Amino acid sequence: MTLADFWFILIAILWAGYFVLEGFDFGVGILLPVLGRDDTDRRVMINTIGPVWDGNEVWLLTAGGATFAAFPLWYASMFSGFYLALLLILAALIVRGVCFEFRSKVQSPRWRASWDRAIFAGSALAALLWGVAFANIVRGVPLDAQHVYTGNLLTLLNWYGLLGGLVTLSLFTLHGAIFLGLRTTGELRRRARRAAVLTALAAVPLAAVFLALTQVSHGKPATDVTAALAALALLGGVAAAFRGREGWAFAGTAVTILLAVATLFGDLWPNVLPSSTSPAYSLTVANASSAHYTLVVMSWVAVIFTPVVLAYQGWTYWVFRKRLTSSDIPAARPAPGTGRQTAEPAGERT
Repeated sequence: MTLADFWFILIAILWAGYFVLEGFDFGVGILLPVLGRDDTDRRVMINTIGPVWDGNEVWLLTAGGATFAAFPLWYASMFSGFYLALLLILAALIVRGVCFEFRSKVQSPRWRASWDRAIFAGSALAALLWGVAFANIVRGVPLDAQHVYTGNLLTLLNWYGLLGGLVTLSLFTLHGAIFLGLRTTGELRRRARRAAVLTALAAVPLAAVFLALTQVSHGKPATDVTAALAALALLGGVAAAFRGREGWAFAGTAVTILLAVATLFGDLWPNVLPSSTSPAYSLTVANASSAHYTLVVMSWVAVIFTPVVLAYQGWTYWVFRKRLTSSDIPAARPAPGTGRQTAEPAGERT
């Protein structure tokens, strides 16, 4: 295995980690107006991800940075060709981050309702577009001989790309519902369990169809195995959710996402961005990678610092592992020097 292959695998791991961790963040945001019957419910829901959502997004930054450094041609073609789609995703992520910090700055139902709608929109849009983007990467996009993308935004909105978007949208919603069931108590937990079962009715057939079509068109013997295991993990997670075993259910959906990403990257290799114009124009692990010395330096940095980052993030999840209830929500208090009521920022309190 070459260093270029090693970095292709490492980038796949980074994307898998991002989708597992940020996936339930998106799911909580999508379910916010559905399961949150009042402001206290919605604050509990937001506080389940409050201590970790920004840390989860570090995986995205690392994946993008690793792609830029290890495969600059891949980064250049993908980020220029998918510019509008990625700009929409970036805008959605920015909106979500702003909402988490600002929704509790003013004690006004209209103020908070506006931010809650924005959280839903940002979460749903990002969850949908990530699926569209990765489905198109596996399917192939129009590249010319200079590896320049010759399509537009509508080129990416083909039936296969939209199916991939619906898969990530439904799967992340399911992942988020199970996470809420794992982190809450009482009526909110029961609503989250019902939402998980109902969402599974859409997520399971969509994921099954998408994986089957992907394997028929791009599959390999090894990825046939990972796709089958992903399907089994999803069914096991749904069965555990139906029985109220949130821990096993969350493990099932997490493994499903990990194996689904492994399947897509396995189907993609040795390409990193196939050309639908001509196979000769495709970007591959070999022709898109950086110089050997660059990859050597990057590898040493990754070996030293990756365990530190993983240990720190794991510690964060351990510290904030307990279930949340409405009693954990601080009461509104008068703002200094005014008679108006404010509350602690929901994204900063557990």
